[in-house]
Parts: sequence; C-alpha cells; structure tokens
Amino acid sequence: MSIASVLSRLPAPRTENAVELDAGRWVRWLQDHLDPAWRPAEWRPECWLFTGSVQEPHSSVSLCRTAVCDTVVSPANIFCPFCKEGQKKSSLSAAEFARTFVPLRNRVAFGGVPEQCRFTKDGQRCVRPRHCKELCATHYTQWKTHTTRKTAGRWEDTAVPYADTPACPASACPLPGLYGRGLCRHHAQRFREHRRIHPDADVAAWAAQQPPYLAPHQFSLLPLPEPLRWEVLYGLQQVDPWLRIFEPPQVRRMVRDLAGTSTLIGDITDQQMCPRSTVAVLRMLSRVRTAVRAGHAQHTGTAPAQDDVLDLRALGQRSRTPAGIRQSKTVDLRTIRQPWLRGLLRTWTIQQRPGADEFARTLRGVELASRALAQRPATDDPARLRYDDVTAVVDAFRTALKLDGEPAGWNYRMSIASHFFALIDYGRRSGTADTLSAAFVRDPANHRISEEETNEDEIGKAIPEPVIRQLDAHIHLLGHGRARGQRTLAPDDLQLIYRTLYILLRDTGRRPLEICSLPRDCLETRNDQICLLWNNHKARRHRRRLPITTPTAQAIRTWKERREQLQSSLPPTGADYLFPALTHLATRPYLPTNYLGETLRDWADSIPHLHSEGTDTHGNPLPFDRSLIYAYAFRHSYAQRHADAGTPLDVLRELMDHKSVSTTQRYYTVSLKRKRDAVTKLAAHVVDNHGHPRPSSETAYELRSVAVPYGGCTEPSNVKAAGGSCPIRFQCAGCGFYRPDPSYLPAIEQHINELRADRETALAMDAAEFVITAFTAQITAFEQVTDRMQRRLAALPSAERQEIEEASTALRKARAGSTHTLLPLTPLSRTDPA
Repeated sequence: MSIASVLSRLPAPRTENAVELDAGRWVRWLQDHLDPAWRPAEWRPECWLFTGSVQEPHSSVSLCRTAVCDTVVSPANIFCPFCKEGQKKSSLSAAEFARTFVPLRNRVAFGGVPEQCRFTKDGQRCVRPRHCKELCATHYTQWKTHTTRKTAGRWEDTAVPYADTPACPASACPLPGLYGRGLCRHHAQRFREHRRIHPDADVAAWAAQQPPYLAPHQFSLLPLPEPLRWEVLYGLQQVDPWLRIFEPPQVRRMVRDLAGTSTLIGDITDQQMCPRSTVAVLRMLSRVRTAVRAGHAQHTGTAPAQDDVLDLRALGQRSRTPAGIRQSKTVDLRTIRQPWLRGLLRTWTIQQRPGADEFARTLRGVELASRALAQRPATDDPARLRYDDVTAVVDAFRTALKLDGEPAGWNYRMSIASHFFALIDYGRRSGTADTLSAAFVRDPANHRISEEETNEDEIGKAIPEPVIRQLDAHIHLLGHGRARGQRTLAPDDLQLIYRTLYILLRDTGRRPLEICSLPRDCLETRNDQICLLWNNHKARRHRRRLPITTPTAQAIRTWKERREQLQSSLPPTGADYLFPALTHLATRPYLPTNYLGETLRDWADSIPHLHSEGTDTHGNPLPFDRSLIYAYAFRHSYAQRHADAGTPLDVLRELMDHKSVSTTQRYYTVSLKRKRDAVTKLAAHVVDNHGHPRPSSETAYELRSVAVPYGGCTEPSNVKAAGGSCPIRFQCAGCGFYRPDPSYLPAIEQHINELRADRETALAMDAAEFVITAFTAQITAFEQVTDRMQRRLAALPSAERQEIEEASTALRKARAGSTHTLLPLTPLSRTDPA
C-alpha cells in the first residue's frame, strides 16, 4: 500500500497535489526527528552506509574466531568463510581449531591490504593490487591477450606501470575500479546485467544509485526509494534502544526483501509485505514498522497515546528481558469500565513512562478495581465514590487470582494494591483526578491485606539430603551440555565456575543473588577460622561474615586462581566480583542469577536417575520431582540441615542472617503429616522408668509429648499443667509415670553426662553421702532406660530402625520449634511474706 492511499483517507481538505505535499511533509518530519549523532562510528549518512564496528559492544560484529585471522564477521564469535572451510576439514574441536589454525590465503579478503602488482618498468613499479599471476587486472589482461594471440615482441614493451588506483564510482565502494567502464568487478558485473534490460543506461547515473560492495557487517539504505529510505532509518534509530544487540545482516536482508515497497505505513501484514523473509527479518521489520507508525501518528496528530489503545513501544516502554518489550505490544484500555479511571491510567502512562513491570502491576490493579466498582452504583462519577467503594476494591485485591487462575501470593496482592493506590495518589497530586471524592482513600487500619502464615518448611522446598548426595555424585555433568556462557568460556572453565557456584549454594545457604554478587576478595581468616564476606541485598546489610569449611574455601580459591588467568578476556566492568559478567552486554557487572538458575535446571534434567526418599508398593525408589531443584531451594536445605542437627535457634538465626527469630523458627516446625507419622512409629516403642515396654495409643502419646524434657509423663497434675507442675522436680528416672521413647535418647544421654559432672563437683565439695548417692542412683536409672531402649532398637531390622531414627529426628525438631516453656530445672528463689 502506498503512502498516497494511506494519506488520502485523512479527513483534511485536499488539493491536487495534497498527496505529494503530505508525502513531502512526512519526509521533512522524519528528517527533523532523526538523531544526527546516532552511532557516529558506524553510520555514514552522506552515503547511507552502515559499517559495524568491532569496538561497539552493542553490535553483533567481531573479528573471525580464529586467533590470528583479522577478517571482520557478523554475527559475532563465528569463523570467516575461509576459516570455516578449514574447520570442516579439521578433526580438532572448535575451540582448539580457533586457537591453533593459521589461514594461508590465496586472495585478499575484504578490508585487507592487497599486495602490489609485480610489473616494474624503468624503475617504477605498478601500485595497483594484484589480481592473477602476481599482476594487476589490467596487466594480466594485457599478458593474456599477448599470449593468446601470440603477437610479436614482448607485452611488457607496450605496457606501462600505473601510479594510481582508480576508485569505483559507486558511493563508498571500497573495491578499485579496474574493470569495464571504470567499475569494480562487483559493479561491472551488475552493470552488465542492468544493460541487458536498459541498453542506453548511463554508467555514472546508474553507479550513483548503487550501494557499495557490502561485507557481512555492513548494510546500505541506498536501494530503497524515498520516503521508505527515511522511514527505515527513523525506525532503526527508534528501535535501537529496545534491542539487546544490533545485527547488521538482519537489516541488510530486510532492505533486500523490501524491494518493490514504497512505504511502511499500511494495513498489510509484515508477512504480506515481505513474504520471503525469515522469522528474524520479520521480527526486525515488525519493530521498525511499529516505530514508524507511531511516528506517523504523531506527525498527523493521532498518536496512539491519545486513544484507548496504548502502544507501549511507542511510549518507549522497556523491560528487563533481553528481547526488549514484553507482550503484548498494545493494551486496550476499554476493558476498564469507568471513564475517569481509564483516563487516569492513560495520563499516568503517557506522562510517567513506567517500566514494563510497574505498568503491568498497575494495570492489573486497575482492572480488578474496575471490576469491583462496576458492581456498585454510581461509580462512573468519581465525585460520588464512598468509603465502602474502597473496601470493595481492597476485597477484590484480597481474593485476586493470577492470570492462570491460581490464587495469587500475598506479595503479589500487596504489590498490585500498592500500585493501584499509588496511581490514585498521583491523580490527586497532578490534578488529573481533582474531582475524585475525598472519601475514596485507603484506611491503613481496615484496608490491610493480612499476610498469610506460610510454612517455609513445607515438604519439597528443602531438597532432601539423599537427593543432594545424588547431585554431588553427578557434579561432573554440571556445566556441560546446555549451560549459559558457552560463547565466552571454554568448557572446562564453564564447568569450574558453575561447580563453584553450586558448592557455595549447597554449603553456605546464601541466596542466589548473594552468591553471584560475591566480591572478588570474599575470604577472610581470623584465628584459623575462614569466613565468607557477603552482602545481604534483601535487608541492605553489607559486609556480613559467615563461617565456612576448608573444602568450601578451597573451591573458591581454585576458581579465583583460574579467574585471574581469564581476567584479560572478561569484561572490565566485573573486575570487583568473584563471578563477573561474561559479556559486555550484561546489565549488571556480575553473573546474572538467571544464568545460574537455567544451568542448574538443565543439569538436573541431564542426570539419568534421581530418587526421592520413599518407595512404591513394590519397594522401588520413587523418582524425585526435578522441578523442586532450583537455586533458592539450597538455602532451605542449608537451614533444614542445621535444624535437623539440633543447632540452637539463636545460632541458626545468625547463620541465616534473619531479622526476626520467628522466620528461623519455621525451619524447626514439622508439618502435621510428618509429625503424625512419627508419633505413629514411636508410640509402639515407649518404655517406663525401668526400660520395660509400655506402648501407648497415638492420642495418649500426644497428651504426654509436651510434658517433660527427658520423655513423656502420664502424671495427671503435671499433664494438666502442660509439664509445669512436676512434684519431684523432673527426677524422671525415679518416677513411675515416666514414659520415654527413642526420640529422647540424645537428651537423656546429655542429662546423664550433666549428672556425672554434678556428681564430681559434689565430691570435690565434700558433699554429704546422700547427695552423692542420689546422683549415682539417677545416673544408674537413666542408664538402665537408655541401655534397654538401645538393645531393643539394635534387635530391629535395619529398615525399621532407620524409620524410627527419622521419626525421632522429626519429633526432636518439632520440640525444638515449640514455643512452650518448660519449668526450670533449678528451683526459683522465694521471698516469704513479711
């Protein structure tokens, strides 16, 4: 579709030359809105030529991958055609071939320095480049003619050396004009083809419209007619900030496929405009057309931001994703039923130009609020809104669902609520919503979205230790296959960096961002204790210290030594980080966390077998859900490992760097199912104070489970007082109501050691005999209980014994996380009333 047919639809009055005048104005508008400083090292506006530079990090241009080859190629990190042929014939790997291959060329590549013609006469040598037989094209032709026709004399007698090399008349063509009509070889052949159709064509006029001979890293807009040439240039300048990397070959193919097109403005699809284009070219064309259409709408006064359909790209909205703007590219605001709310969102978007995440959450909040307000009367008039309307909106946020229909998390619901009310505050501050009722305001007391109590120790968040041992056994697969960074690091280096990252995740329990952003000097030794220096970005607490083991520190040192050797090949922006960014295009100076996450997922998928802790009905191990293996899960595993090992609560809180102890305490909370299973197993192994079996029901076990620190208690008054009213002050071994089970063995053994220490102290103090006798009797009684329980456990099958041990661990963990405070073992001092 031509620009004339598009512009003819505008309602403005027209004259006979209105189309031409509008086209001229459109071109002038494009010229006025072009950036004259756009890529000055690469774009030559006088000849419409773009030459990608290897010094520009945002252009997909580099030297040939072969170390000693200086040929410019695009895209980056590939072999030039000559080296590619050699690599196909070689048995070496691509990395080894690139390091050792030395190309021996029989012709000069584009951009190289050609050798001179060898013809010399009267001491003057021909300066033109060699073509064949060590002669330039002219002298070679003279020699060949003389040899073929076998003329008398020598051809050198009539030949003269040339003191200059004529340039090809085509604009910016780098090849010498040594062929017919003063053209280079490339343009001479093309002109011959042109003359077959236009026999009277003038070579000078034809050459002025021809693009130069293009290398892979170049493109020219000369073949395009006006105004298409200006439209493409404007569109490229507009989309350049959206692109992660600029690829000249894609633009060159787009220019080729636009042959026969007069304008990018029209209703036809990209596929109809360029039916033979590849997906990559169509993607580039779509971006350019979007920018050009937005510019034309601005030129004609019908910019999309003035309508109810917002073009996010036209508003310059960007996203953190490498591909640029997220889908969708346009947003239909007509789904918002209240005109005042729709206008407020449109004005805020145009004036504030929010990012993709901020806009998406604000839009979601506005949509939910619009749906809730639509069910209430008089909400189309902002002046008639009431306090109850705000309540209805907040209720909609409380029950919000994700786009897939699943219940939204508390953080997401809080986020959309905050973004919505921030939009309302913006409307009042800016005067956009000056008629909005003063009663439509959020009440901090009644309009809160309460945080739901979540159990961070749900089964599946912490990777079980048996699964981690299986991962350790397959650590040699980490970094092989699909791993981010293959174009930058050699396979061995890639494996080393990801193996180090995995070890740190497993052994330190830090968050993925805290691991990826570790400083270069992250090890500190104090009093023979090695500490990891890290930054808590979430809580904004920096220079934290975490004790680590020697093997973990050695893994860091191994990678650090290799990192020093790779320093010259890594981007300088990451010089201060242990794991620097691998490309110059990275938005952050350290390794992105998504690189780590994607590589871990690919590694988990590549492991042949991963078994969970349970078995099926046939006794075969169940497969482990690999989706539960992700970077953050190792933090849960670290905390769970310490909680199961009995690490004191305050110590684990310091290790995890939690602000609140309640957060740490969740790791000591056992799920009801695990606790119920543990009670079922241990209720059958309860003994009395003499070590004789006293099995009980699950209900009775639960009634005693909070009674005393060294076992269960069935004494009625003590059970009623929740373990705080023991008549004999926890001398459990001499009590007939005492009911221990195997989960109390560690506590009983520790108490036996304490009693022995107290007995030695009493002996040193020359205490009375009955004191020593009491200590000895307690020790003997407790030892009798532990000996009999251990003998019974030893007689059980190994599988059952393992189940009891796991159940005991679960119940010990449950008791450690309990907020119940037991009666102190030492008597409290009393003051008698006067």
